[in-house]
Amino acid sequence: MVSKLTIEYDGTAFAGWARQPGKRTVQEELERALRTVLGETGVDGRPLKLTVAGRTDRGVHAWGQVASYAHEALDPLRLNGLLDEDVAVLACEPAREGFDARRDALSRTYCYRVLTRRTRSVFERNRAYWWPRALERALLDECAGALVGRHDFTAFTPAETEHSHFRCTVLSAQWRDHGDLLELWIEADRFLRHMNRVLAGTMLDVA
Repeated sequence: MVSKLTIEYDGTAFAGWARQPGKRTVQEELERALRTVLGETGVDGRPLKLTVAGRTDRGVHAWGQVASYAHEALDPLRLNGLLDEDVAVLACEPAREGFDARRDALSRTYCYRVLTRRTRSVFERNRAYWWPRALERALLDECAGALVGRHDFTAFTPAETEHSHFRCTVLSAQWRDHGDLLELWIEADRFLRHMNRVLAGTMLDVA
């Protein structure tokens, strides 16, 4: 018996997705709520633990994160009643036997938002990176286009990392305009730690 969670969260007060000693993480909060209702072990007899499609870094938000666990599905309202206001379960449903949110994910999509006006925004301070300087828009598009395909992204992740290989296949990458906001939408088979933040920063420097 396997269940699939669809989750959203505001990552501002989290140290990221993955459980870390002494730090507040999304995984720890969700697993605590699940264990409160279902107990400490899954139907496979092992400790009840979430598998996630893609781990997020500190401060990263999620609109539709997917995770799985080995136990029955629950009414999202039961879980949300045990969670703080910055994380919510949107759906909890039975999945096919053997479903694994990480292994079965075909791709992941990430959006990096940039505020491009001269003055900062109170409302976007935890939602967008503030860039008050001029940008050559065409160069941003050219940089994004160069990302598509299979490449080695070693230069765009910290030197100290748990990754053993650094090649990722980028399926699409484009900058979209929304008034004073620019959004980098990038879809890939996998992402490295800090990869998208470094890519976005590098493209802004180029432009």
